[in-house]
Amino acid sequence: MTPYLAPAMGLVAGAAIGFCVRRARLCTFGAIEDALEGGDYRRIKAFGLALAVALLGTQALILAGALSPTQTMFVPTRMALLSIAAGSFMFGLGMAYVGTCAFGSIVRLGGGDLRAFVVILTFAAAAYAVLRGVLAAVRIDVIEPLAVAMPGGHPGGFVEIAEGLSGLDLRWIATVLAGGLLLWPVVTDKRLLKARRLLTAGVVLGLGVLAGWLATGVFVDAFATARVQSLTFVAPVARGVFSVVLGGSDWFDFGVMSVVGVLLGAFVSARVSDEFRWEAFDDPREMGRHLAGALLMGVGGVLAGGCTIGQGLSAGSMLAVSWPLAVLGMALGARVGIAILVEGSARYWLRELIARSWPHGPR
Repeated sequence: MTPYLAPAMGLVAGAAIGFCVRRARLCTFGAIEDALEGGDYRRIKAFGLALAVALLGTQALILAGALSPTQTMFVPTRMALLSIAAGSFMFGLGMAYVGTCAFGSIVRLGGGDLRAFVVILTFAAAAYAVLRGVLAAVRIDVIEPLAVAMPGGHPGGFVEIAEGLSGLDLRWIATVLAGGLLLWPVVTDKRLLKARRLLTAGVVLGLGVLAGWLATGVFVDAFATARVQSLTFVAPVARGVFSVVLGGSDWFDFGVMSVVGVLLGAFVSARVSDEFRWEAFDDPREMGRHLAGALLMGVGGVLAGGCTIGQGLSAGSMLAVSWPLAVLGMALGARVGIAILVEGSARYWLRELIARSWPHGPR
């Protein structure tokens, strides 16, 4: 296969995702905020639809023998669970401070939001520092050795562990069960079924994950050495930004080109809808909050092994052990961030949570 295929598929997939996601206003943090503050779960269910599409397609490739989960970064035999938990919480907290995630910032930039441009540069610098820069030694020498061996030494996927321990072929059952559980809230929500843009964005986002596995794990030549990857917006953003600054060919792969595609797709969507507007910070306080959020997301995203898309969808499509831990950590971090921004402190929310969970106190 031509070496241009994977980057081209990344560009096309990213452009389709950026266009549809912006049209639908599909945002991870916005979905969490809608659910927590307004009781509206439609955008969360749209992400559930994306995960269902990605999971069913990915597991079909695995069942067909076209893709091996062990070729990816999401199912290692040793997993840094503490790093994933802490990093995902940091990422979620940063999302709240910025008002969206790294992926959402790229979509915003496509619409002319210069605040997102500052966020992306800061996010990329922080992520690169942890990946290859001044903080890389801390990650490699201190954090990564804390990884926990998976049960039985099996790869870190729920299906791999269950099959290894039981000796049974469980992937078909797990695929049908997980896909059904994800699709059920979608098909039973009449309001969501009328929201065609949300449904379209969910399907396209899920297909984008599948495109990544196809481009880097199936449609490759026998001598390909690059790691099998799919959609994620942490390392590709960092590599893309620093390739522009420092030069080199580190940008020419599925991941970085998918970032470029999302930006282009969001730009086209904003232009077509006549929504392209230059925007900037209102005051230094808002800028400081965005910078803090970008730093938290950059460091946290690397420690977590991915963002809301990388862990939430790409790892989820592999049924990786890290997936629910990362998603819960990001949701918790976002909730704490909302409490800090709205109420000035997380203490009130924590007291309310304890009171609801333990109404009668200790006996």
